This record gives sequence, C-alpha cells and structure tokens, in this order.
Amino acid sequence: MGEVIRWSAFGCAVVPVVLLWYGTSLAGATGTALGLAAVTGVCRVLLRRSERGAARLRGEEHVPHRGRHHRTGTGAHRGGRRPGAATPVD
Repeated sequence: MGEVIRWSAFGCAVVPVVLLWYGTSLAGATGTALGLAAVTGVCRVLLRRSERGAARLRGEEHVPHRGRHHRTGTGAHRGGRRPGAATPVD
C-alpha cells in the first residue's frame, strides 16, 4: 500500500506543475492539486480499512466456528436420556 500512496503523492505534485507548464492559471492548478490530495487521502483511508478487514478475516479462518448443533467433544451431551440412568418406577 505504501508504494501506491507514494506514487499518488508524486502525482499530486507533478500534475499542477504540468498544468502550469501548459498555461493553466495558478488557481486552477492549486485547485487540482487540492482535489488530487483529497482523493489520495480518501483512497488511503479505504485501502487501510480494506487491509484491516482482510487481516481480520485471515485471523478468523483459523478459529473453528461452532454453530448451534456442533458438539464440543465426545460425551458432551446436555440433558436428555442417558443409558443406564436411574428412572423412577411407578
């Protein structure tokens, strides 16, 4: 991600210079530079959030998911009838 951001910052610096070279007004070049800087900042935030989400998903892959009916191990019965249990007789 760092390399992408560096190239974006480079573009934010070069584009206004090129615009001035081709005769655009200083105000126009400055506005373009500020717009590019804003877009670069938003993209940086979105890339960082995406990387954090991907890292979180990679971390959750190794944790076994136990749903409602999954057993935690053998003999882990909760309630119900058990073989050999004493039942009242009338």
